[in-house]
This record gives sequence, C-alpha cells and structure tokens, in this order.
Amino acid sequence: MVTQPDPIAYLDRVAVAGSAYKQRLLDALDLRPDHVALDVGCGPGTDLPAMAERAREVIGVDVDPAMVDEAKRRTGHLPVDVRQGDAHALPLADHSVDRARVDRVLHLVADPATVLAELRRVLRPGGRAALAQPDWETLAVDPGSVATNLAFNRFVCERVMPNPVVGRQLARLATAAGLNVTSVEADTQLLDNFATADHLLGLTRNARRAVQAGRLTRRAADAWLADLAAGPFLAAFTLFRVTVSAG
Repeated sequence: MVTQPDPIAYLDRVAVAGSAYKQRLLDALDLRPDHVALDVGCGPGTDLPAMAERAREVIGVDVDPAMVDEAKRRTGHLPVDVRQGDAHALPLADHSVDRARVDRVLHLVADPATVLAELRRVLRPGGRAALAQPDWETLAVDPGSVATNLAFNRFVCERVMPNPVVGRQLARLATAAGLNVTSVEADTQLLDNFATADHLLGLTRNARRAVQAGRLTRRAADAWLADLAAGPFLAAFTLFRVTVSAG
C-alpha cells in the first residue's frame, strides 16, 4: 500500500521550496491597498498573509473543509475571509474582485476551462490574475535510468495527474475563457536534495504505484530509486506563470 503524505504538511513544504516563484507570482498581481484579492485553491492559507499585507481584503476559497479550517485558524487575525467552495463554481458575485491568483490548482481539477471561466466572471473589468502551473511531463532527474525516468513521467501523466500538462496550455485556455493574456513566463524549478524531491514530487510513492499498475518492474523501480538516493542528485521541471486581465 502506498502511503500518502499529510496534505497540509505537504503544501507547507511545497511553499518553502517554491518561495522564489511565489514571490514573482505575488509581484505580478500588483496588489494595492484598495484591492479585494482572491486566492483560488488557497489550501491551508500559506499565501494569504502575504496577500493581506498588500490588499484591503483577501478571500481564500478551497474545496477541502480541513484546508478551510486550517486557513481560518492561521488568518483569523487578518482581513481574510476563507470560504469553502468549488473552483468550478466560485462562491463570489460577478465582478467582485480586483486581483486573483491560481497557484498549482488546475492540474487537479475536473475542468480547467470552467475554472478559468469562473475567474473571468468574478474579476472586475480591468482586474488581473496570476496563474502558475507545473508541467509534469518535463520532470527530469539524475542519476538513474533515463528510460525509467521517462516511463515514470508517462505513468504520472496518464494515471496520477488529471491535467498534467495544463501549464503549457494556460495561455490558450485563458484566451478561450475571454481573458487577455499579458505575459507568459517559465521557471525551471531545481531540487538537489533527494529526500526533499522525493516528498514533493512523489518519486517513491508514484514509482510504487507504477509497479502495482504493471507500468514498471519492481527491479527497475528499485534500481532507479537507489541510484537517485545515492546521488549526487538533481531534479528539474518547468513551471509556467501566466498573467491575465479581464476586459
């Protein structure tokens, strides 16, 4: 049986590892003291305090009740309103927010296009949103078998992530939703510690899943993971950042 990480602790570790791109995403929002800002898929509220430092009011939305409770606990002293809700049907009125961020959410939802259409609905005319998504097909690790790395990626993209390459699709999907794309940028995320990468990228747990599914042999998976653990280790993947505005 494959053990899953604690979801709140996992998101906290992701936030630490991704602090550089998160700062760029925050800067892209250009938050101001009179703004109402939205964080779609706010999780345990990791990014809400930084938004609250710059905006008049921040609204966090997450579908998971446990995440909502934790986000409320962490931000109870701040001008933050955390709501339980589905990104496909945001619990906000039309044209009610000035700024919005969607960070590493769209690869998990049922329909990214609907989420982006909802974003367009709740943004005020002239409003801005910053989007960030990894591209799971780009994951490259070293050392270890390149063939196993590629087979691992294919398994994750086909069986684990609902929308594994939505990062590269962001600009097109945003345009189709009626949003104006103002910038498209890509960051290469680097990890040089196997234990950290293993936790954040699910190398061991997804390799075990691939074995269970018959997509990797146990021998190939064990050899690959042993090579990665022996190091020196490097992992890299592409994360796309897209800034959009509402007309």
